[in-house]
Amino acid sequence: MFGLDGQVAIVTGGSGVYGQFLCQGLCEAGALVIVAGNELDTCEQFVNQLRQAGHLAVAMFLDLSNEPSINNLAKNVIEQYGRIDTLVNCAVSRIGNASLEEVTAAGWVAAENVNGTGTMLMTKAVVPHMRQQGKGSIINISSTMGVVGPYFPMYELDGIVSGIEYTYTKFGIMGMTKWLASYYGRYNIRVNSISPGGNNIKGTKDEIRSQAVIDSYLALTPMNRFADENDLKGPVVFLASDAAKYVTGQNLIVDGGYTSW
Repeated sequence: MFGLDGQVAIVTGGSGVYGQFLCQGLCEAGALVIVAGNELDTCEQFVNQLRQAGHLAVAMFLDLSNEPSINNLAKNVIEQYGRIDTLVNCAVSRIGNASLEEVTAAGWVAAENVNGTGTMLMTKAVVPHMRQQGKGSIINISSTMGVVGPYFPMYELDGIVSGIEYTYTKFGIMGMTKWLASYYGRYNIRVNSISPGGNNIKGTKDEIRSQAVIDSYLALTPMNRFADENDLKGPVVFLASDAAKYVTGQNLIVDGGYTSW
C-alpha cells in the first residue's frame, strides 16, 4: 500500500533542504520524481546523486513567479511520462519575510507571487491531468508557523524576528488545502498538507543559530531534537500512497511535539 512504483511525482523546490528529503522519500518508495526549481544546475546535481543511488529522477526548470513556466512544466511532464500522480508544493520564497514595520509592499507581493499565487497556479496546472486519470495526491508543505504564531522571545535571542509574510503564507496554505480537498474529493484527488518543525541540519541557514536559540527551541520541543533528514520521508510517502487513499483535507504536523503544549 505504501509503494509508488510506476508513479510520477513533481516536487517544487525539490533541490532545497526539505525538498531533497521529500524527493528522496518518494524515490525510495519507487516513484519517478521530477525535481523542479529555478536553479536548474542545482536540481541536476541533486538528480545525479539520486540516480547514482539507483533512483528514478529528472531535473526540470520551474519559475513559480511565471505562469508560462508553470504550465510548461506540467505540459512537459505529461508529454514525456504520460501522468502526474503526486504534486508536492514545497518551494517557498523568503523575499519580503520581515516584521510588520519593516516589510514593504513590493517585498510582500514578490513573495506572494511565488508562495501564494505560484502554488495555486502549479496546482491548477496539474489538476486537469489528475481528473483525467481518475486520481491524484497533492501535498502542500506548510509549517508549524501555519499552526501557531511565532514564539518571538526565542527569535529575539538572536536579534531577529519571524517574518509576518511567512506566517501569512503558511496559514494560507492550510486554508487552500481545505478548499481544494473539499472541491476535488469528488474526482478522487486528495489534498493534504504537512507542517514540519525546525531543522538544524548541517549546510543550511539554520547552522548560524546561536546556542541560546537552539537551547530554547529544544526546550519547547518534547522530543528535544530538531527534524533530521529522514523525518519527512514517511509522511510524504504515506500521503502520496494508497495507504492514505481515504485521507484528504488534513494537516500532518511533524514537529517533535513543538505545537502540542
